[in-house]
Amino acid sequence: MGRIDYFDDENAPVAQGRVPGVVAAVRDDVGRLLLVRRCDNGWWAMPGGKLELGETIAEAAVRETLEETGIDIEVTGFAGIYTDPGHIVVVDIDPGDRVVLQEFTVCLHGRHLAGTPRPDNRETSDVRWFTPSEIDDLPLHPAARKRITDALTKPSPTIA
Repeated sequence: MGRIDYFDDENAPVAQGRVPGVVAAVRDDVGRLLLVRRCDNGWWAMPGGKLELGETIAEAAVRETLEETGIDIEVTGFAGIYTDPGHIVVVDIDPGDRVVLQEFTVCLHGRHLAGTPRPDNRETSDVRWFTPSEIDDLPLHPAARKRITDALTKPSPTIA
């Protein structure tokens, strides 16, 4: 499945809809942040994906993180909601079948419970823990950089 992200690009296609998604800002006991390297574009990002019918956004964050990284987490708080109409995502569902979406992402804080980082080799090609200072030089989409910066610097209210 291919993916193209446009960010404030006048050449971006017009969005056809929105699909709720979630990313998890997962920290370990020493404060490092868990990031994945995406297979589809090579950028680093927080683990995450789309909300499936029948699950809460917190359940989606736990599921997606485990699927993509091998890490089991507990959701500990809310970091932000991102709905920028200037962030357009084009996803190839099947060959010749594309969907064009406006960003709609919820970012939640998470705590590492168990597991060792490993990529799934379908959506993620690498998984690593990074100190905040190591993140500055990583190839990140501008939207992912904003989410990461917000998650690392803004207070984390707890959620139920």
